[in-house]
Amino acid sequence: MPAVPTHSTTEGPNEFRVLVTGFGPFAHFDENPSWLAVKPLHKTTLATDPSLNPIIVNQQVAVSGSAPRMPRPIHISALQIPVTYEAVLNTVPGLHSRPPILPEGVDPDFPAPPEEGYDLMFHIGVAGRGPLRMERIGHKLGYQMKDVSGKLASVVRSNPKDFSRHTDEPASAAENMERERLGMEIISSGENIARQTRGFGAAYETFPDEITTEVDVTRLVQDLKRSGIEQIYTSMDAGHYLCDFIYYCSLAEAKRTAKPYEKRRNTQVLFLHCPPVNQPLTTEEVTEAIKRIIVWICQEIEAIDATENPLQVGASAATA
Repeated sequence: MPAVPTHSTTEGPNEFRVLVTGFGPFAHFDENPSWLAVKPLHKTTLATDPSLNPIIVNQQVAVSGSAPRMPRPIHISALQIPVTYEAVLNTVPGLHSRPPILPEGVDPDFPAPPEEGYDLMFHIGVAGRGPLRMERIGHKLGYQMKDVSGKLASVVRSNPKDFSRHTDEPASAAENMERERLGMEIISSGENIARQTRGFGAAYETFPDEITTEVDVTRLVQDLKRSGIEQIYTSMDAGHYLCDFIYYCSLAEAKRTAKPYEKRRNTQVLFLHCPPVNQPLTTEEVTEAIKRIIVWICQEIEAIDATENPLQVGASAATA
């Protein structure tokens, strides 16, 4: 499987800007496998490949006069997020602001965010042994596991019915599966404990209990398999822990900052679960998969833009 080349190009008006996040240490991971895979991408540049995904406008391949569509640079920045609910809530909303706000303490040499926001925000986290898991949905409620600081997500009491339904519930099979993957204590299926509804409350009241990514995950995974990345599948449950928490937060904030009257597309948001190192994929294999996913999504964004505004394709060919 040929690797996606890393390009060295200067930034310009035709670039894509991508932010990739990985998580910091937690549990028995002194170095989080997600950050190990993400870190090599910091300050790197990829490029779209028009030959792999030609843009079709009015049933024809889109070009500007005789000029072919040129590759567009994809500039990547990588950011580590601590494995705490507080860190997610203090960081992710700012990343979706326009212009984005970087967290305090970030490296002074961190690339300045694009004024109009990132084109793609791609979050990576570690799961248990097995293939890559491309997550489709983020969940608002159901966060019953403590983070690395020993804290739980905020208690949410949207209405009495919701509160009573989520109190004194035993741990679900899905939660125990996630606990097992992360090396946490398993709760007996017959053990009832007081479990208040926890998740997103203030500032998220108007958002639904589940948010689905705008990325066509099914088609993405199919294309990745055809390209030689076989250890990957789609998932509908991101685990109701920090991975799910950051995914929902990012999906919600992307919707919050979207301004339909600006005729600007939303920031695309996606989450990928990777396995621990060599279980079975190496860090290098995970990094390569992340690169391929980034290129695929940027080419999809380009196709959407061209369909809505064919003149933009001409500008791409002329200025790339």
